[in-house]
Amino acid sequence: MSLTDIIQSQDFFSSLDENETELLASISAVHNYEKGYIYSYEHSQSDELLFLVSGLARSYKIDKYDNEVFLYYIYENSMISEISDLDACSFYTFSNIELIEDSQVLSVKYKKFKKYFLDNNILCNALSKEILNRSLQLQSLINREFIFDAVSKVSLMLHDDLQMFNKLKRHDISTMLHIQPATLSRVLNRLKRNKTIDIIHGKVEVLDKKALLDVYKDKIDE
Repeated sequence: MSLTDIIQSQDFFSSLDENETELLASISAVHNYEKGYIYSYEHSQSDELLFLVSGLARSYKIDKYDNEVFLYYIYENSMISEISDLDACSFYTFSNIELIEDSQVLSVKYKKFKKYFLDNNILCNALSKEILNRSLQLQSLINREFIFDAVSKVSLMLHDDLQMFNKLKRHDISTMLHIQPATLSRVLNRLKRNKTIDIIHGKVEVLDKKALLDVYKDKIDE
């Protein structure tokens, strides 16, 4: 795919016309990375706006005991950059970003992007939506880490990210949710007994999505 084709494949840029796409391409580049590449480290600085064209990435932090604290996944066709100040010329990275599949990343020079697009009220809504989505991810993170019990944590992941749940090993899921593997097994068995889920050949199938939603919504409403 050409650079303009890659740009047009991203939902974020779907409103651009041909001339705007060509202008964006002139300040952009595409890079390919192998699985396991650490794209950025916490507190590093970047002057580029980054999008994951294909592949999969994860955001995580390191606590004071040198343990990894999983934050969220970044899926293809979404923004990687973490933005806190639209007027800045560069961004400080809130977390470590690791590519966990072979991935393709689109980078856009932010200073020129702001001058040519944002300052002319182009793509402002798209950027606002991306920032809002990231805010919602962080809200979910706060709920997961400080409010939810084990049942709510598992229910949330099954409701919002079933594909990833079935893709990961149960040990990795336990580590990510900060619960014991035995606890994860008990929660899954409980949800299966309640006919909320079924487990076929080790893969979870959701039978009652509303019931999963109710589990963690009740915890938020307490």
